[in-house]
Amino acid sequence: MQRRNFIQQVAALTGTGFLLSQCQTTGQHKIPGRIVGASAKVGHLLRDKKIQGAPQSTTQAEVVIVGAGVSGLSAARHLYKQGVQDFLVLDLEAHAGGNAAAGENNVSRYPWGAHYVPIPNNDLKDYLSFLQECNVVTGYNSEGLPVYNEYHLCFDPEERLYINGSWQEGLVPRNGVPAEDLKQVQRFLDHMHQLRYAEGQDGKDAFAIPVNHSSADEQYTKLDGITMKEWLLQQGYTSEYLHWYCNYCCRDDFGTRYDETAAWAGIHYFAARKGKGANAEHQDVLTWPQGNGWLVEQLQKDYRDKIKLNSLVTSIRPTGGGVEVLYMNVATGQLQAVHAKQCVVAIPQFVAQRMLAPELNRQQLVQQFSYAPWMVANITVQELKERRGEALSWDNVLYNSESLGYVVATHQSIKQREPVKVLTYYLPLTQGDVVTARREAAAMQHEQWVDIILNDLRKVHENIAAAVTNIDVMVWGHGMIRPVKGFIHSDARRLLNKSINDTIFFAHTDLAGISIFEEGFYQGLQAAESVLKARMSG
Repeated sequence: MQRRNFIQQVAALTGTGFLLSQCQTTGQHKIPGRIVGASAKVGHLLRDKKIQGAPQSTTQAEVVIVGAGVSGLSAARHLYKQGVQDFLVLDLEAHAGGNAAAGENNVSRYPWGAHYVPIPNNDLKDYLSFLQECNVVTGYNSEGLPVYNEYHLCFDPEERLYINGSWQEGLVPRNGVPAEDLKQVQRFLDHMHQLRYAEGQDGKDAFAIPVNHSSADEQYTKLDGITMKEWLLQQGYTSEYLHWYCNYCCRDDFGTRYDETAAWAGIHYFAARKGKGANAEHQDVLTWPQGNGWLVEQLQKDYRDKIKLNSLVTSIRPTGGGVEVLYMNVATGQLQAVHAKQCVVAIPQFVAQRMLAPELNRQQLVQQFSYAPWMVANITVQELKERRGEALSWDNVLYNSESLGYVVATHQSIKQREPVKVLTYYLPLTQGDVVTARREAAAMQHEQWVDIILNDLRKVHENIAAAVTNIDVMVWGHGMIRPVKGFIHSDARRLLNKSINDTIFFAHTDLAGISIFEEGFYQGLQAAESVLKARMSG
């Protein structure tokens, strides 16, 4: 059976097929490019239990960190700064960073995932200290407000939205929007501003970063029991434009539709950001051509020699004196062992479960974790024809598109007049259930992704097919945790945060329930602090 026919039949049987419906002209566009990482095939060796045998060598380390994403790198950085330098970081991929990974071509560097961080909340002292080390924060003014390096603040024009036939400034719908809808939009924004500074009866911010610092007051935690869409309707917000905007924001930050996202998480998106700088406000962002890959580079700069890439961890087992970690050298297929006193497991829980010894089984809790599939493409283009309205911006979004539009990776370059640019295009796969979307995405061929992208962007750039010179695609099968109804304040999330015998510690954004850089940073820092505390008491 032809591969395409098979996929179509599967789609028909499952009642889905969104991806195929968007690429009905397969084969007509001969755009160069390829599908790159992540290393799903190698990772599936662990899932399918196909790695067996005894290790061919054994080494020693004080601490092993499994995973070189933001959480793992943050843990390693903190341990290093606290004088614990006998550690080893293991990661399956050929590069560090997790979903903050980056790439590069002869035009520019570009992100493969997260592409910016908002201005930090002022109480995040460890995070601000890290940014000061990186010269993102250059100092503090007389009022104690951080001064941000203008080179790292996003240049203008920052955002635009294509709606009702033209580009408007900003992403909140306004162009051609009826007056009654505009009133609802403004009422909603005012409501979010009020919640931004709300406190619970315990004196904590209603919505905080990290998530675990938020108030436990029931008037706020009960919002985890309904969806963002349900909350909007309960509050009398009926505008289709406002509903689109909230759905866009939930899909953007969580890879999850607003009719599945918990209202608590949806409101957190708007209300948790309260940072203020001497030259920046909470809505401003810090960004780089390679997105958060730049921050990943800064996190690991002091200890790169302690990171061992292309290393698939297969087993994490407590021993009498600590923990044994087995891993496979992806290049040679050889198994190796590390004996350590402690281990930080900084990977998604569904993967960690496959590595942990059977007696540490956490499967029942892990089953409550759900992950969003994504497609990200980096598109090299010549000069594009524009629709009327606002000029090309850093972030460019199409109203009512299944995609989130694209970010211009070259926007931060000082060579703004260069005709060739790299666009980073984001498509959260939120049609239907995530398992089917993940399976369908894995079966897609490069030319089919090209069709989806071109069919979408042709709405705003009529010459897109002629202007594109290359499209590289990455599919994230489990791109980020989904904060669905009932998850943020669940027992599963709380229990899986706990360490095992002060030997095995866990750190990942899925344990926070929200996949943002600050959560990864603090998950790693807190795990490292737990390691240090256990060492002191031991």
